[in-house]
Amino acid sequence: MSQQIAELAPSVAECLQKYGIVHKVLYCDPELADTAKFCEHYGYELAHASNAIVVAAKSDPIQFACCMVLATTKLDANKKVRQIMDGRKVSFATPEQTQELTGMLIGGVTPFGLQSIPLLIDSAVMEQPQVIAGGGNRSTKILLHPEEYRKLPNAKIIEGLAIPR
Repeated sequence: MSQQIAELAPSVAECLQKYGIVHKVLYCDPELADTAKFCEHYGYELAHASNAIVVAAKSDPIQFACCMVLATTKLDANKKVRQIMDGRKVSFATPEQTQELTGMLIGGVTPFGLQSIPLLIDSAVMEQPQVIAGGGNRSTKILLHPEEYRKLPNAKIIEGLAIPR
């Protein structure tokens, strides 16, 4: 894929610049955007990939949060996320809700540019030497040191947000 064609979503690029987030843009075939396929094809460790998962708390109006977990773990939505979101029933946002809220497709969702909702980051993400996040679309990824997430004003590091698979 040509680097001229694959660009970060404007809201993502603006966020990275606004908060001074040191990063490297990785380009990928949109067919390989899903984390496991991306890591296998491009030679990255699954333990260095972070997934952005949008969750919805059943309330009126619905409350959303973006959760960052390692690809080797599973978001603890039923216990930990539910506890953080005041005990409300929590579910994964549908692909339609995710796209409407973020403007991003599954496989490209990133926390950059989503500063209007809480960003919950599993503490295991912060222990990695580097992590890969979505680029806001299915043709880019962002490689960064996890400490860069702390620059986002809505970021909260949560112990036990995810559980091992």
